[in-house]
Amino acid sequence: MARSTASDRMRRVLAIVPWIVANPGRHTSEVAARFGLTEAELLNDLSVVFMVGLPPYSPDALVDVQIDDDGRVSIHLADFFSRPLRLNAAQGLALVAASDALLSVPGMDADGALARAIAKLADALGVDDANPVDVHLGNAEAEHLSVLRSAAEGGNEVEIDYYSFGRDVRTRRRIAPWRVFADSGSWYVHAWCRKAEGERIFRLDRIENLAVLEETSQGAPDGRGEQPAIFNPKAETPVITLTLDSDAAWVAETYPCERVETLDNGATRVTLAVTAMPWLERLLVRLGHHGQVDAKNSFDGADGLAATAAERILARYR
Repeated sequence: MARSTASDRMRRVLAIVPWIVANPGRHTSEVAARFGLTEAELLNDLSVVFMVGLPPYSPDALVDVQIDDDGRVSIHLADFFSRPLRLNAAQGLALVAASDALLSVPGMDADGALARAIAKLADALGVDDANPVDVHLGNAEAEHLSVLRSAAEGGNEVEIDYYSFGRDVRTRRRIAPWRVFADSGSWYVHAWCRKAEGERIFRLDRIENLAVLEETSQGAPDGRGEQPAIFNPKAETPVITLTLDSDAAWVAETYPCERVETLDNGATRVTLAVTAMPWLERLLVRLGHHGQVDAKNSFDGADGLAATAAERILARYR
């Protein structure tokens, strides 16, 4: 199998552990085959389980994984798991909302203990097929999701018309998709971009048109490792520091910040990496008097950027 992300591995472990608990003494080869793994990959996943427990991490507080000389595996849960788990409504709903992703792991027993526990929890919360939990993961076109996933699995390249929000430009690009994933309420595709000659992350709701090409992604470096950060500025990227009043505190929660500080007067000071000036101009104009530029701790000319952008916008109206 392709190298998976940490979240992929976590979902897999959460599926494997309860199955082994319910089916002790199965051979590692059988368990690996059930979950679509090699035995080496299974043992690597189980090595994480050894470290699961509670302080003071004594033997009775750790999950015990036992593999005998014949390769048969059993898991004994720590005493903590024998006590009833008390969840509030929000915690229970979060578990139900995440259950589809967990139960879709290859090899997961649809009628197993975990599935039955989730069903009981959903019933207690009043969640059923007639009253589904709606989890919004962005506005990506369903067709785009399907096409890009298929291209990633088949190794095909895709041509896209893409709108870059930060630079306010539209470009046509040829990409080799590696991974489609959701993060912070939006869908993204991690791919090798022929135009940039490097790996890039594209937000799916900014892809206007796409077409799968017959060519496979020959020559594209293998980038199927750990899922990259959505925003990863370079060391030389300029920064801007803003002092925000309470009406603009949303900036710290909306954009990736290099630093966030709460001041004595209740204001918020944030430092942002600036990868595109059009994006920054729009932000400053939107903030108006609710955000002030700290010229001393910002790139040269940052303090006059808002006024210049506002004048340019006003000139268009005139």
